[in-house]
Amino acid sequence: MSIGTIVCTIMAALFLLLAIIFAVLKEKGAVLISGFNSLPKDERKQYDQLKMSEDMRNMLFVWFFLFAVGGVLTSIFSVTFTILAFVVWLVLFFKEVHFDTETAFHKYKL
Repeated sequence: MSIGTIVCTIMAALFLLLAIIFAVLKEKGAVLISGFNSLPKDERKQYDQLKMSEDMRNMLFVWFFLFAVGGVLTSIFSVTFTILAFVVWLVLFFKEVHFDTETAFHKYKL
């Protein structure tokens, strides 16, 4: 088992665990989202927390799938698939990063 397979497996397990946590907590999981937990409680009520939690869960499942496939392909072919999985993940990750609360959560405003 190569180091790439191990790394992809660890990342996949981490994202699967986080996705399950968001799936179980439903709308209560929204407070685990970075930036949202720092908003005042009365302002949090202005957002669709269930949709936020569902979107985070779905994103984490996509990341899990990405690393699971990367791990399998790495174990069959080469470590290049680990690098590819990380590059794709970084693109997806930075696509979702927002430094402004309004930009990050505007689509969830009620």
